[in-house]
Amino acid sequence: MLPWLSAHPVRFPDLDLALDEPNGLLAAGGALTSEWLVAAYRRGIFPWFSDDQPILWWSPDPRMVLFPEELRVRRSLAKRLRNAGFEITRDQAFDGVIAACAELRDDTEGTWITTPMQAAYQRLHRLGHAHSVEVWRGGQLIGGLYGVALGHVFFGESMFSRESDASKVALVHLARHLQASGGGLIDCQMHTAHLASLGARDIARDRFIVYLEQYAGKPALNWALPSSSSE
Repeated sequence: MLPWLSAHPVRFPDLDLALDEPNGLLAAGGALTSEWLVAAYRRGIFPWFSDDQPILWWSPDPRMVLFPEELRVRRSLAKRLRNAGFEITRDQAFDGVIAACAELRDDTEGTWITTPMQAAYQRLHRLGHAHSVEVWRGGQLIGGLYGVALGHVFFGESMFSRESDASKVALVHLARHLQASGGGLIDCQMHTAHLASLGARDIARDRFIVYLEQYAGKPALNWALPSSSSE
C-alpha cells in the first residue's frame, strides 16, 4: 500500500520502499510548501502529479543524470551557439519560464505543472532555491529551463523552446556554469531519448544519492547575481 503522508511533520519513507511499477512512486500526500520541497530534493525525491491526483512523490531507479563535462554538443548546435545571436540570462524571468513550460503542447493531453505547482516553485524561487535560465532574441523570451539548486546539484524540472534548439542552448549554458563552478550534477529525473542524445545517462538510485551527498553540500552556485551573455 502506498504510504499517505500527513501535512505535518515533514517526513518521507525510506527510498527502498519506492515501487518498481510505476517506477519510483514513493508516497502520496504531504504538502507543496517550501519546507516539503527542499526536504524532498535533499533526499532525491521530487513531486509529479496531475490535477486530478493527490500530491505524488517519486524517486526512480535508475535515475537519469547529466554530468556537465559529459554534455554532448553536436556540430549543428555548436554552430547555432556561435552564430544565432542568442542572449542568455539567469533568474531574469523565472515566472515567464515556468508559465511557458506549463503551456499545453500538441503531443500532450495536459500539463503536470499545475497552478499550485507553479505557485510552489515561485515561492522556492523567492527563497533562493529555484532558478531559471532564459534564452532571448530581440527582447523576446524564446526558450529556457527551470529547476531547484542545492549546492552544485541542479534538479531540472522542465524546459521549453519557441525556436529550434533554444532549450538546448539553455542547457548548455547551465552545464558550463556548473563546470566553471567546479563540477556537479544535473538531475534529469527520468530517462528520455532527447536528454540521452545530449549526454545524459542512467545511474542507479543508490549511486545518485552518493553524488547528491557529495555535491549538494558545496557552496551555492552564483545565482543571486544573475549574469547575461551572448551565445
